[in-house]
Order: sequence, then structure tokens, then C-alpha cells
Amino acid sequence: MPKSGPASVEFRHVTMRYGTVTAVHDVSFTIHAGELVTLLGPSGCGKTTTLRMIAGLEIASEGEILIGGQNVTRLSAADRDVSMVFQSYALFPHMSVLENASFGPTVKGLGKAQAEAMALEKLALVGLKGFEKRYPAELSGGQQQRVAVARALVLEPQVLLFDEPLSNLDAKLRRKVRQEIRELQQSLNLTVAYVTHDQEEALAVSDRIIVMSNARIAQQGSPRELYEAPANSFVADFIGDANLVEVTIDAVEDGQARVMVGPICLTLPARGLTPGPAQAAIRPHDILLGDGFPGIVRKSSYLGDHVEMIVATAIGELFVISRQTDRIPAAGASVNLSFAPQGIALVR
Repeated sequence: MPKSGPASVEFRHVTMRYGTVTAVHDVSFTIHAGELVTLLGPSGCGKTTTLRMIAGLEIASEGEILIGGQNVTRLSAADRDVSMVFQSYALFPHMSVLENASFGPTVKGLGKAQAEAMALEKLALVGLKGFEKRYPAELSGGQQQRVAVARALVLEPQVLLFDEPLSNLDAKLRRKVRQEIRELQQSLNLTVAYVTHDQEEALAVSDRIIVMSNARIAQQGSPRELYEAPANSFVADFIGDANLVEVTIDAVEDGQARVMVGPICLTLPARGLTPGPAQAAIRPHDILLGDGFPGIVRKSSYLGDHVEMIVATAIGELFVISRQTDRIPAAGASVNLSFAPQGIALVR
């Protein structure tokens, strides 16, 4: 079968309704060819519905969907050059690894020998050479995941879709497999749309992230852009457990704001805000123990390479992550806090 190569995906003002419920509202974005873009958000935000519309498993109520510049809005899943790796992996339990991986080409009408040759190539690619005769029940969760990826890759689709692919794996294996997916995507120059609710996973694998909230796009950009310059309090809190603190902008000059964060005066990028009340997103690991304003530790938890604390202060309770594991303040202890200069962003 000829290789079609990776293709772009474009949504133009796409809406999806189920009766009176709007699951996706007026969503527009582009995934460039060879790019991995993650749709990130809480349950019910519309990310999986968006993925299913790319696949053709749902047909948009309004708007246009283009793959490789071709309008596919009304095309069925079978008529789109797209493959999906499902959360459950959806492997056939009665089929061997090789039979699972060669299922797609067989359905497309290829001969058994050619289908198996294509499947063997992709199984080797995902590190499963020698596992061809095993059955899904004989594999670990990570190995089953790889079979699902090989099966999705075997037809060399223009776009590869992942729907919460790591949710069935333990934490250590999730880190390993997400890196494997990222390396595979980059080495094969695949166009990937990836759905997760795990912000750490999204930061680790993505070229760009589209954060969704209540059926809309809250913000899209690179992992660094979303983490360091969240557009609003929802994005700040969803990506990185930010402390949202009420502050006052005293003055703005040349794009810089003079901000009172409790008793501390800071200069921060104004980000289009004007003098008056505002919110600041403060990352937990950018709150430093040492000289500064006073607080009382309410809770303290040792987690090996860091300590997590809830500290009561004049500006409210702050979630603090400290790498100073040599001295761990107990509940009730008095501490002084200050801020790392890069750890605060003004948000709307």
C-alpha cells in the first residue's frame, strides 16, 4: 500500500450537539502535519467528542473538518485515513498479537502474507518482536498498549489518535510508555491528536496543548506558554496546581505592572491588565522558604524528593512544594515565605 504521509487537521468553527446538549461549541484549531497536539481538560469538557469527530465516529453539527486540506466533515470513519488507539486498547482476546496487528490490512482485502508482513514490521517497531504468537491475556498492560499502537500504525494513517491511552497503566509504566509514544511519533513524523485529563502527561508529550473547558477552547499553545503564561484562572489552576491569589495592580508602565501581593511589592508582566484588583497565579514550587512574610504550616507531607505543605498566610492558604527535605516543618510551625521571580503570572 502506498504511504500517504502525515496530514494536517483543521477545525473551522465546529460545534457538536446531542439534542439540547452542546458537547463542543464553536471550536477552531489546526494540528500541523507531523505534530503531536494534546486535547487536555477535565471530564465532560468536550475533548473526547472532538477526537471522535476527527475520527469520523461523530459527525459535526456545524462547521468544517479538514484532513490534509480535504473537507471530511461528512465522511464516515471508514472513508478517513485515520486510526485510533482506544483507552481500553480494544484487542481481540481470541486473536494472537500478530492476528490483532494484521487485522486492519486483512479487512482492507490484502492477502494474509502481505498483511502479516506489514504487521511484523510495526510490531518490531514498538518492541514486540518475538511476541507474535502470544495472546492479549498473556501480555502486561504496557505490552497490550504497544499491540494497540502497532495495529493502529499498520495501515500508515495520515492521522493517529490516542484516547486516554495510559489511564489503565500504573504511574511508573505511564511515564515509560508516554516517552515511547513521543519517540515513535517524532521518529516516524506522525500527526497525532492525543486526549488526556492528566496535565503532567500533556506537558511531557506535546508540541502544543489545547486546553478545553465547558465545550470550548480555554487556551492553546506550547506547554511552556500554557504553564508560564496561562490565559485565565482556569488554565492556571488546571495546569500546575496554581495558587490563585487576589492582588492589587498599583500601576502599569511599558507593559510592566507594579503589584501588591499581600505585603510584597512585585513587578510583573501586565499581560493587558490595568490598575485595580486582579488575580495572580503562583506556582507551588516557586514559593520559597526563608526570608519574607510569615505563615503557619497547617499540613505537611513528605514525598521523598519534596515536601508538600499547606501554609496559612495573610493572603490566604498557600500550597507550597519545597525541595528542602533536610528540614521539614511540622503542622503548627511558623515559617517565612517569599516568591521566585518567574513563578507568578497575572491572570484574568
